[in-house]
Amino acid sequence: MSGVARTWANLSPAELTEHAVRRGEALLTDLGAVAALTGKRTGRSPKDKFTVQEPLVSDHIDWTANQPMTPEAFVRLRDLVRAYLQNRELYSFDGYVGADPRHRQAVRVVTEKAWHSLFARCLFLRPSAEQLTSFAPDWTILHAADFQANPATDGTKSEACVAICYEQKLVIACGTHYAGEIKKAAFTVMNYLLPQAGVLSMHCSANLGPQQDVALFFGLSGTGKTTLSADPERRLIGDDEHGWSDSGVFNIEGGCYAKTIKLSPAGEPQIWNALRFGCVLENVPVDPASRKPDFDSKQYTENTRAAYPVDFIPGCELSGVGGHPKNVFFLTCDAFGVLPPLSRLTPAQAMEHFLCGYTAKVPGTEVGVTDPVPEFSTCFAKPFLPLPPKRYAALLKEKLERHNVPVWLVNTGWTGGPFGVGKRMSLAHTRALLRAALTGELAQVPFAPDPVFGLAVPASCPGVPDGVLRPRDAWTDKAAYDARAKELAERFTAEFKKYL
Repeated sequence: MSGVARTWANLSPAELTEHAVRRGEALLTDLGAVAALTGKRTGRSPKDKFTVQEPLVSDHIDWTANQPMTPEAFVRLRDLVRAYLQNRELYSFDGYVGADPRHRQAVRVVTEKAWHSLFARCLFLRPSAEQLTSFAPDWTILHAADFQANPATDGTKSEACVAICYEQKLVIACGTHYAGEIKKAAFTVMNYLLPQAGVLSMHCSANLGPQQDVALFFGLSGTGKTTLSADPERRLIGDDEHGWSDSGVFNIEGGCYAKTIKLSPAGEPQIWNALRFGCVLENVPVDPASRKPDFDSKQYTENTRAAYPVDFIPGCELSGVGGHPKNVFFLTCDAFGVLPPLSRLTPAQAMEHFLCGYTAKVPGTEVGVTDPVPEFSTCFAKPFLPLPPKRYAALLKEKLERHNVPVWLVNTGWTGGPFGVGKRMSLAHTRALLRAALTGELAQVPFAPDPVFGLAVPASCPGVPDGVLRPRDAWTDKAAYDARAKELAERFTAEFKKYL
């Protein structure tokens, strides 16, 4: 990076906080956390994400779901971004992705904003002082938030771009202040590398029970991965991205990126207590006089976020690793309001639901999404999968069969009607159902098939009204339920045919 006036490398949270506040990038809140705004892009920009179409990787990439960029266009954009970053005050963070040293990648994140460097420090694994002395990055992420790409000359679709070059082991992110692009770029890279080493990369959270039993929670943003894995009765391994190797599960990250809309100490105490000095609040309104964050406000977006190190969660699993899972949960935010709050899947149903990845896009997680929209996102991770979906499904199938792991479908979406008519599923009811599944209580309960979807639904569960367990009973208008359920079942059938 010749010509750079000053690059601040591996600063402490205190130093990064001081820089962010001094430069006017962020406000120090009464919690001690810094609060930053991302401007017009308050979520990921999937239409602006590209994969460089290079000879060594081209045959592996699923080009039906990944936008190509020519090597020439990438080099031109890379050189423009490098020139832009010259003579600017920059921030560099060196860290790892992958808690298992056998599958770890060393990543250097270079940003022009101090708070983006603090974000990277929260989200990635932090090397020791000794490790930093010999640190050599495998990958580099250049984040030029204020650089505006030109679609007419740069081969982009807008001023924003996230371009991944596997041959150069380089990510260019520009034109967006949304910090989630940094972490998801690293996750996409791991989704390319890990399966080729026989490791299943997963968009899921994971926690560890008193008997050392690991549970996985698959789901897209907003379905409850972070909330449900933050359980006072279990130790958190990680809240969003994991690998499953022959030895067990390991966290890809070193921190959490939690949604904070409607956050309260009663509803999500572990997340609430994690918000302190050293973490980043993103797009959370802050009162300028009291400096108190308003977690109920949607002033900027519903996709308000907090980034913090995983060890800010009391009793977390500091190693970031666990054994093979004893339970797997697929989380779906059903905007139709017709799926049961919990059901047990057969092996065939598990593969169908994994490949379909039904959920609803939640407001704010992507640009332009203002209401929940039903969506099928294969493997619960479509925006982040470089390889064909069947590669991930085959790995999951093999591991579930080898370790005899039950799979559950959990609806964290609506009940009693679709979005706009019904209400969001009670978090207390969802937690009660998960607890019963994890402790084995449901093994003593009879199950009956759902008449529309064929899912095995428990007849009862402690702490959950029987009428909630059967979604049709929760609807006042039974005919409307029948029509909606039939519509969603037909969508499932049409979607799954793509993978036959």
